[in-house]
Amino acid sequence: MTTDTLVLPPPPAVASPPDLRSRLRQLGIDTGYTLSNFPIGIAAFVVVVTGLALGAGLLVIWVGVAVLAATLLAARGFAMAERAWLPAVLGRPVPRPAYLRPEGRPVRKLVTPLRDPQTWLDVLHALVRFPFTIAGFVVTVTMWAGALGGLTRGLWDWALPNGPGDRDLPELLGLGNGATTRIIFYTVVGLLFAVVLPFAVRGIALLQAQLGRVLLTSRAAAQAEIGRLSEGRDAAVAAEAVALRRLERDIHDGPQQRLVRLGMDLARAQRQLDRDPQAARDTLGEAADLARETLEELRALSRGIAPPVLADRGLAAALAALAARSPVPVDLAVDLPTERLAPVTENTAYFVVSEALANVAKHSEADLCRVVLACDAGRLRVVVEDDGTGGAVLAPGHGLAGLADRLQAVDGVLAVDSPRGGPTRLTAELPCG
Repeated sequence: MTTDTLVLPPPPAVASPPDLRSRLRQLGIDTGYTLSNFPIGIAAFVVVVTGLALGAGLLVIWVGVAVLAATLLAARGFAMAERAWLPAVLGRPVPRPAYLRPEGRPVRKLVTPLRDPQTWLDVLHALVRFPFTIAGFVVTVTMWAGALGGLTRGLWDWALPNGPGDRDLPELLGLGNGATTRIIFYTVVGLLFAVVLPFAVRGIALLQAQLGRVLLTSRAAAQAEIGRLSEGRDAAVAAEAVALRRLERDIHDGPQQRLVRLGMDLARAQRQLDRDPQAARDTLGEAADLARETLEELRALSRGIAPPVLADRGLAAALAALAARSPVPVDLAVDLPTERLAPVTENTAYFVVSEALANVAKHSEADLCRVVLACDAGRLRVVVEDDGTGGAVLAPGHGLAGLADRLQAVDGVLAVDSPRGGPTRLTAELPCG
């Protein structure tokens, strides 16, 4: 076994600061968001407050239930409009909640919005957002008016009345009342407003967007996380079930049949021992060969199971032993922290490398295989590359699907790059802790 290292792809480049075009684009998005929120926020507040009051007052005659349901659906519509803005303002996608679907009898369908927690969060958002939309509108209009008005003062200063009783701000500050003084003064003020404008509008837009994110998407994010964990649990159960069935099948079809034959050969040798010693020796020789083959097959089957060396000496030693047993020569490079990784991480990484080397030996017709393990930014990266014929696919029903399921169970991912003709590159990432 050699220690040639496989060159990993360079880490992603650090993002460069946003250029002027992206800054102006973000300023336009923030401005449109804060200005459009003003009429939408007023409409949402009026509709929700009116609907809640009217619905509560009419509950005694059951008409209020329908009014409340319609109010909650209207709040949902305003919330959907808000969610449409959030990705552009926050700069990242946001999850969308799964509302309760109306099912059953008409009365049950009618009260479905009243039973949906997310709909009530939409109502709360319509009420709480109202003062923030007013503040956002005031700040945005003030900053834009100050910047544009000051910078263009020289174009329209002549049109303003300037009678004996008219006193402008520069004159009140003792700077004089000439046209040149006024234009220079307001141009400087406009420049100050223009410098502060992107930060002020961005800040008020983020304030409103974060409020919307908390009330309108946090529950959806929790639901998505629960779903992801549930999928990981299901994947782990499925992977273990598939591995167990395969192990049972392999034991039944291989070592178990050999052991049955071994028992029969030993019984035959025992019967032959008195009447034909030479035949008994031949039978015992065949039994010894069969026992040796059975042992080799059991060793091959146990490669997918965590060996004692993994628990005693760690992942690096276990992989070195695994590489030494591989029929295809393996270049192994391991760069791990001095502290032991979590047991589930070591077991999963060992299983990935074991299955990958088994696939290389069975299907790739490769002459060399390279295995690289490294921890970076809290993630363990496992790369297995061979120079074989390629053609491996990550699809349901194929052998690599079990690896993907096992990795998904520990919040890991699997990527396969295997064009026809090779080479094949399998990359797995999972948490180091």
